[in-house]
Amino acid sequence: MSTLGSVVSAGFDVERLREDFPVLKQQIHGKPLVYLDNAATAQKPLPVLEAIRRFYEVECANIHRGVHELSQRSTAAYEETRAAARRFLNARSKNELIFVRGTTEGINLVASTWGRKNIKAGDEIIISALEHHSNIVPWQMLVEEKEARLRVIPMNDRGELLLEEYEKSLNPRTRLVAFAHVSNALGTINPARQMIEMAHRAGALTLIDGAQAAPHMPIDVQALDADFYTFSGHKVFGPTGVGILYGKAKLLEAMPPYQGGGDMIRTVSFEKTTYNDVPYKFEAGTPNISSGIGLGAALDYVTHIGLDKIAAYEHELLSYATETLTEIPGLRLIGTAREKASVLSFVMEGIHPHDIGTVLDRQGIAVRTGHHCAQPIMDWFHIPATTRASLAFYNTAGEIDALVAGLYKVKEVFGE
Repeated sequence: MSTLGSVVSAGFDVERLREDFPVLKQQIHGKPLVYLDNAATAQKPLPVLEAIRRFYEVECANIHRGVHELSQRSTAAYEETRAAARRFLNARSKNELIFVRGTTEGINLVASTWGRKNIKAGDEIIISALEHHSNIVPWQMLVEEKEARLRVIPMNDRGELLLEEYEKSLNPRTRLVAFAHVSNALGTINPARQMIEMAHRAGALTLIDGAQAAPHMPIDVQALDADFYTFSGHKVFGPTGVGILYGKAKLLEAMPPYQGGGDMIRTVSFEKTTYNDVPYKFEAGTPNISSGIGLGAALDYVTHIGLDKIAAYEHELLSYATETLTEIPGLRLIGTAREKASVLSFVMEGIHPHDIGTVLDRQGIAVRTGHHCAQPIMDWFHIPATTRASLAFYNTAGEIDALVAGLYKVKEVFGE
């Protein structure tokens, strides 16, 4: 516990930050809420809620289309999020940031535009054994359409990718390597910079699923040299239904539009349509304006706290949780990588994960149970599902203690 205290004394006051999250103050089934389902979606701080409310109360108008005052205000607020995303990812230009509905759409956009234009029969796309379904299925659809091949980087029993096998799989036919920065099911932090360098040496591009990295660590797409990087707003304490896709400008400029409609055009006639500049070329129709504005507030919020401070605090919290959970008889952690972010997936001998989640819910503890949209990972470990407790910077050591007590209650209920 002293290590947690030292982080707080260094300027990270978790109790103060919890005051910004109204949802955490409630009780569930008569017990204080312990919210440990952050990898599914994170809670929203007051600045995000206030930004959304302000839009609907005083700024509500469509963007990019109006000369009147409300449209000008809403456009400015929405485009400020693009600037905030540039700062958050350290992109060269805000024009390299495209609004999408989330990580899933970001991946599908690249598969549908860059992929359909550039992948040909016999080409290869590499993904990893740690991927969320959103970074598997779009590439399966593409390679089937193009008669290309999908290859998979294997992992070891700790949930770490085998980089020597990855290097062997790279060849002149490799066109793209797509992988998660952080595994949603295991918490493994992949060596993104090294993997990107290896792909580039082979002449391949890279797409990074940053959904689970964005809330937990600083991200610098220029230092990574990522070609594409995408994340979801709702994982990083923003609203649902909005996210960001980063792409290097030269790649985006060469890609065809994703969808047709308003705002992605420059001129339209029945004979010919000319397209808008990047990034607007990829943003057809009226977007989710309020959520876009809320995302900007969320990015500013975590940036103000400091992603380095968040990472340090969560590392100590994860270490404490790992130590205490592994002391529970019959509990086995799934995913024990040496480099991990704030995810603890586990199974308990003789007890189904859904039953664990149900008993914990009666104790006011919210966890996720199931395959976590990562069925190949479950297959690797020969299990149908896990219970997953996932942390955020507003969680506390006391909440970890409550989880441990809840798991002993599970054992009591099931006679273990």
